[in-house]
Amino acid sequence: MAEITAALVRELREATGVGMMDCKKALTETGGDVAAATDWLRKKGLSKAAKKASRVASEGVVAVSAGVNAGAMIELNSETDFVSRNGDFQAFAKLLADFAINENGKVDAILATKLDSGDNVETALTTMIATIGENMNLRRAIALSVSNGVVARYVHNAVATDIGRIGVLIALESSGDKEKLTELGRKIAMHVAATSPLALSIVELDQGVIARERDVFTEQARASGKPDNIIEKMVEGRLRKFYAEVVLLNQAFVMNPDQTVSQLIEAAAEDFETSVTLTGFARMGLGEGIEKKTEDFAAEVAAVAGGT
Repeated sequence: MAEITAALVRELREATGVGMMDCKKALTETGGDVAAATDWLRKKGLSKAAKKASRVASEGVVAVSAGVNAGAMIELNSETDFVSRNGDFQAFAKLLADFAINENGKVDAILATKLDSGDNVETALTTMIATIGENMNLRRAIALSVSNGVVARYVHNAVATDIGRIGVLIALESSGDKEKLTELGRKIAMHVAATSPLALSIVELDQGVIARERDVFTEQARASGKPDNIIEKMVEGRLRKFYAEVVLLNQAFVMNPDQTVSQLIEAAAEDFETSVTLTGFARMGLGEGIEKKTEDFAAEVAAVAGGT
């Protein structure tokens, strides 16, 4: 059995919003498996959140670049917000986003791209680190393209043109008017920035995620004491609600909650008098998944260790 450390308890608490002692009990019951402990808490009705919140630790920027039928985003990290607000740092990030389109979002290829100075991006980044005296990192990149249509973009909390803390790309295949498509794509991108969907469609949603949710919903439904046939209907109903929360095409459109994103696109296609297909999206939030340095945890460690 894995040791139930304070770090494990903290990780589970941050992911679920549940008190420390309940987190410790959940980890004890599941052998220190955080994912299993999360489900254990949810089955007991203790978890305050179905989805683990992103832990933002790094500073830096997300930079977006888009042409008519292709677009890309990159995340360039720095140690402090002071550096991320530097004009040269932001210009460099925007340049990398431009490169990311040509390199199809491949980080290694971006780093190897030659600059006008003759250096490649990796060497230039190393020089910036030495000059500024702060670590920097091209953490990730992504690119989208369409054969006929547009790749629209949106930057939330923008600090400069196409630079901010959240970037979104939307790929729309259509022969419709490019300006109208771009406006539609921007609206959907703003929706994605706000809702952070897990997948474009139910078919594209990770089957492991679906199985996990089904298991949790089944245990919750069984606690009601209802017969199996009713439990099955309850689970399917909760799954439909889950899809409406995390699947982009099934989500209620934030600018008009009476219509889903799928219905928004259908209405646009009718207006444009041609088909419109949302073929892909990408959302990038600064520092997602990077653990942040926390405040003094000594008192809580003592509480866990002592079982109080």
